[in-house]
Amino acid sequence: MSEIQTFYTYLRTEQGARDYLFRCYKPFHHLDPEKKSYENAQAFLYYLDHGLRLYDNGKHVDLFFKPVLYFYGMVHLLKACLLTIRPDYPESASLLAHGVSTRKKKKKNYTFMNDEVKVQVQGLFPYFTKHLYSKQLLSFEKLSMKQLLALIPEMNRLFSFFHQKSPMVIVGSTTSNVLTFPEFILDCYQLTTNTFLRKLRYYLPEIETEEVKQDTIKLHLKRPIDCTPGPFFIHSQNESIYFPRTRHNYLPIAEVMIHYLLLYNLSMLARYETEWWGDLFATKSDEDYSFITHFLTITAEKMPHMLGCYLLKQTKLS
Repeated sequence: MSEIQTFYTYLRTEQGARDYLFRCYKPFHHLDPEKKSYENAQAFLYYLDHGLRLYDNGKHVDLFFKPVLYFYGMVHLLKACLLTIRPDYPESASLLAHGVSTRKKKKKNYTFMNDEVKVQVQGLFPYFTKHLYSKQLLSFEKLSMKQLLALIPEMNRLFSFFHQKSPMVIVGSTTSNVLTFPEFILDCYQLTTNTFLRKLRYYLPEIETEEVKQDTIKLHLKRPIDCTPGPFFIHSQNESIYFPRTRHNYLPIAEVMIHYLLLYNLSMLARYETEWWGDLFATKSDEDYSFITHFLTITAEKMPHMLGCYLLKQTKLS
């Protein structure tokens, strides 16, 4: 059993939830941590329990229904995470909306990879991106499914099979404080070395030394990257750090945000686009089927783990 699974087991009791929230709330000077942890313990406990149950059940149902269970499982785990830093969540009814939307009527010759979701002004998505990850996408910004999938490291190999080129490159590992970028990436981003490095510094630990050679750019960091919002993404199995190969795929957002947007759209398709959804599984005619099924396998394991890591980290900060 992993540390995160053990931690979830601890949290899924009222005593564990209450003690954990007390530690989270101790730094809050404007509230009584003992009282607030007692008030919120049951809600926190049920958010976790419902979320993990939905993921567990999702692993045992037909592919048809997995997106709906995983999406709402993720929603509940996100609410548990929010309760650790926003003791009065939800502060208003507007936060209960999903915070994203998709095209209601699909175009002729619709494909999932070319579909888009649109970020809304209010709702869970803009709220958790702001408070959990200090990120804020532009309201009504559109993001394509292909662009989002291209930023998940475990999807990289599938892209290379279908398109003969992977959308990301491996630049390091969470066990090392060295990042190595291929020199060709400067041409892909149409940037000089100095401008490229200036762009990266905002997302990295302190850079101690830089080595610019003919074919590589090597950065020695003060500490390894362990968990960071994009543009760096971490593979769940080998701990390799991936970076977008091209400017087109460069999107500095957290991977949790990516999975939320993809699962939202897939859950909408499963519920409301029944003809297209049924045909997808009956014919398995194009790359949509491969990318969707592979993504669902990845997100089922990765999201509960990543959100569990977030919860565990809160106790180390408080």
